[in-house]
Order: sequence, then structure tokens, then C-alpha cells
Amino acid sequence: MHKVVIIGSGCAGNTAAIYTGRAGLNPVVIKGHEVGGQLSLTTEVENFPGFPEGIHGPDLIENMRKQAERFGAVYLDGEVIEADLSKRPFRLNLAGEWIETRILIVASGAKARWLDLPNEQKLIGHGVSSCATCDGFFYREKKIMVIGGGDSAMEEANFLTRFGREVALVHRRDAFRASKIMLERARQNPKIEFITNTTIDDVYDIKQNIVTGVKLRNVVTGETWEREVDGLFLAIGHIPNTKIFKGQLDLDPEGYILSHGGARTNIPGVFHAGDVQDRVYRQAITASGAGCMAAIEAERMLEAEGH
Repeated sequence: MHKVVIIGSGCAGNTAAIYTGRAGLNPVVIKGHEVGGQLSLTTEVENFPGFPEGIHGPDLIENMRKQAERFGAVYLDGEVIEADLSKRPFRLNLAGEWIETRILIVASGAKARWLDLPNEQKLIGHGVSSCATCDGFFYREKKIMVIGGGDSAMEEANFLTRFGREVALVHRRDAFRASKIMLERARQNPKIEFITNTTIDDVYDIKQNIVTGVKLRNVVTGETWEREVDGLFLAIGHIPNTKIFKGQLDLDPEGYILSHGGARTNIPGVFHAGDVQDRVYRQAITASGAGCMAAIEAERMLEAEGH
């Protein structure tokens, strides 16, 4: 029987572990499928407070883990494949073995939707990104391409014009899901070029370990061509890692946990932290802040119950 189990080892989960560890709650952190979360896919992080020269994403995650372990947190490999939240203690199936906990903090994050191109995954952090706010700064006076047709794509394209010499926005249709105001804002930006009815077949160049260009295909004519690009930003949405909680936790239509105030969910004793609930900000610092909130809620609840 554990007092606190945290699902997820990104910024949210690690911060929750630091706080609950310092409170003497001996948290258990389940690392999950993507150990370290989104930040483990990032190279340089320049906007996390306290690092004037920046820090590598994996290094920041490792520092957080060591800090949590110093306060007694225990990290377990694997992912939760089933959860029973019908009563306390909650039961979690960790790769075939059931564990129990009085408090559960869900910090399982959200993974970016990718295009599943042949070389895409190999170039993440080397020119392929899913976060303009995180990585736009590195593309000053560079050629940038954004993929997507919703509000996020318009917002990211507009944001990236602050840095890039040119921004091409590629969408597979000629109609957009984006709201009228966001689409108009992008269309009025002279630095944004719209390329419609077009998909990407591949991204280059894994031999140089950096993005140098893409192969495009017109879905109407079938014509293919190559274009030089320094940065490829995907804005086609995220998938929150909440599948095992469906029918138990309140989720919105896309699977994000619905907050019931602060870090609380609809089930007392289950708290949320980070990108699993946050569809707006999705930053390392906001995830860490959410992890702190969840940990404080957990500590107060256990204290009130006399644990």
C-alpha cells in the first residue's frame, strides 16, 4: 500500500515527486511509456527559469529526478495498463502486477501527433518540432514550415514569423478548421505563404542529422517536389495519455482530464498535473507548477485523513 503514486516522469510528475517526497510521503513514480515526457525529446531549453545559459531537456529531467530521489521518491519502469478508481485505495496494473495507493497523481502527459514520415522521429530536436514557443527562437532568419489547418497552426505560423525569414503553412485541404479570426490574421501576415491541398512525403536529411528540406506532394494533381526548409513544425494536435481512465475520470471529447478546481478531478484522491489536462500552455514551467499544485492537494488530503 503506497501513500502516493504518480503516473508520469516529465516535469509535472517529477515536481509532484519532489514536493510529496519532501512531505515524507514516499512517492512512487511510474516512468511511463515516454520516460521524461516531451522534454526528453527537446535539445536546448532556454526558457526554464534558473538556467541563464539554457539546459538540455534530458538533463533538466534528470536533475529533477535526482532531486526527487534525494527526498525518497522511488521510480519504477513500465506503464500502467489498467486502473481501478472505483474505490480507495486505488488499484493500478503495472505491467501485470497490481499495486495500491491512497492518492493518485495523473501526470501522464500528452503526446504530439506526428505524420509518421520515414525520417521524422529521427529528426525530432534537430529541426523537427511540435512546439513553436519552445523552439522558434532557434530559427532566426531561417526557412520555416508549419503543418496544420487549425487554430494552433495559424497561431504557431504567426508566432514563428517573429523569427523566420519565411514561413510556409502547409495543409492537406484547401479549407481550414481554424476560426475565421485566426485564419484572417495568418492570411494578412505578409511573411506567411499558404500551400494548400498538399502533404509532406518525407523530411531530409538524417545523414546530416539536421532538417535541410522536405518532399511535398499535391493531393489533387499528384505532383511531387522538394523544398528547402530549416525547421519543420507540426501543429496537428496532441493526444492526452488518458485511455486507461476513460469511463472513470471526467474527460473532454479529445481525452483531456476535466478539472474540478485546482488539481482536483471528479474522483476524490485523484489529482491531475501537466499536459494531461492543459491544452493551452503546454510548457515545462506550467507543468512543473501543476505538479506542485497536485502534490500540495495530496499532502493536505492525507493529513486531513490522519495519514
